[in-house]
Amino acid sequence: MLDQDLKTQLAAYLQRVIQPFEMVASLDDSDTAREMLDLLQTIQGLRSDMITLKTDGTDARKPSFTVQRTGSHNSLRFAGLPLGHEFTSLVLALLWTGGHPPKVEADVLDSIRALDGDFNFEVYMSLSCHNCPDVVQALSLMAIFNPKVKTVVIEGGAFQEEVTRRDIMAVPMVFLNGQMFGSGRMLLEEIIAKLDTGVSAREAAKLSDQAPYDVLIVGGGPAGAAAAVYAARKGIRTGIAAERFGGQVNDTMAIENFVSVLETDGPKFAAALEAHVKAYNVNIMNLQRADKLIPAAQAGGLIEIQLANGGSLKSKTVILSTGARWRNVNVPGEAQYKNKGVAYCPHCDGPLFKGKRVAVIGGGNSGVEAAIDLAGIVAHVTLIEFDTKLRADAVLVNKLQSLPNVTIHVNAQTKEITGDGQRVNGLSYKDRATEAVHHVELEGVFVQIGLVPNTEWLKGTLELSKHGEIVIDAKGATSLPGVYAAGDATTVPFKQIIIATGDGAKAALSAFDYLMRLPAAAPQVAAAPAEAAMA
Repeated sequence: MLDQDLKTQLAAYLQRVIQPFEMVASLDDSDTAREMLDLLQTIQGLRSDMITLKTDGTDARKPSFTVQRTGSHNSLRFAGLPLGHEFTSLVLALLWTGGHPPKVEADVLDSIRALDGDFNFEVYMSLSCHNCPDVVQALSLMAIFNPKVKTVVIEGGAFQEEVTRRDIMAVPMVFLNGQMFGSGRMLLEEIIAKLDTGVSAREAAKLSDQAPYDVLIVGGGPAGAAAAVYAARKGIRTGIAAERFGGQVNDTMAIENFVSVLETDGPKFAAALEAHVKAYNVNIMNLQRADKLIPAAQAGGLIEIQLANGGSLKSKTVILSTGARWRNVNVPGEAQYKNKGVAYCPHCDGPLFKGKRVAVIGGGNSGVEAAIDLAGIVAHVTLIEFDTKLRADAVLVNKLQSLPNVTIHVNAQTKEITGDGQRVNGLSYKDRATEAVHHVELEGVFVQIGLVPNTEWLKGTLELSKHGEIVIDAKGATSLPGVYAAGDATTVPFKQIIIATGDGAKAALSAFDYLMRLPAAAPQVAAAPAEAAMA
């Protein structure tokens, strides 16, 4: 099940276990069950003095196994094999159960322990989903540290009948006490905030009490991370408020054009960005969505960023690096069937459509790459492109055209995504040359038509282009004094990671240059001795 390198690494990790725990397997006669038993026997054999394996479990979901500290009432179960992207989640669950402390702030752990109620979570994931581990690890940690939280991690490929019955067409998908709780990537703090609304108010008050920054960066993607590093290296007070550290990079798989890094993937790159920023004296405020910018002239001399949770931050300069998000095709049926057949991440949700028919909307690099990826999983891919030709790189187009289970329609306008009220059953498109409307029967639609800047909250505050991008000059300056911008949210002509990082560095240097030219504060007059004695 595990090669020798993985066994060696796992053995080293398991040396950190300091408290005994047991794994209890509920097995059947499937191949997956045999593989699970082999995996669990391997794990137990690597640390037999601390880990007990039992195979007499009676859970209805088979094959599955629990990980539970000896003598505790905690409940964490893995249904199916947690391999692929989820192998790290399994290793962390073993370590945390075995007493190794998680890399989580003490107040976050206190919030987990304080949760009161009955919380029965079921999280569906796929082994190729790069967004799933964050959710799986968060819910696993909660189950380990609070006996009132019970978590079952379900690998969708091993429980296809269950996935179909519950209409799960996107992962990660989370149910709480049998009801839909959330879908898509969620961080631990987000989940806690949804369960304990008081957390948000306490966080807002704490943020508002902070001293003003010299440079405040809004957005934690490549541009924001680079800006934070460059600002912090100047020795000035630097903060970064990010809705999701790493931004859109988290949803990117292959990165092969960042000079000096031959190949990596989005989640790894995002983690490296965060680690680099944390190496400096930067206050990282994650899960913070900016809601309003108040210019210095209206905020008493400091720029104010008001947050969605009610808190606010003040700074002498601000760098806006809020990035962009997937663009919607905006046709009937898209919103209705989102996560019911309409998806935006082929790497995450593709395995849920194994053996089915899907469409990809978009003929740029993202769309063609998605179609190639899906063609290896699904029965058939129909690619719809509005332009008269595919706009992807030639090597990708050639690869796509060589695949036998792909149909390409160019000069085609998507008109409607159809469904039966519960899930997608087709797509209608118009041939722009003949005006004829055609309908394709299918079970899934993947939208890959580019990005839209996250700048709606800035309308009426500073200059935006007709596309909603922040207008900047050669130094990254916006139309407001002391406010700079960088990355995909701006008018920079090419939306590339390497360009965003460069523009983030440039914006930070421009902000520092602005700070150097601010008038010096008037010196404080020392109090007279008699007055000082009375103070």
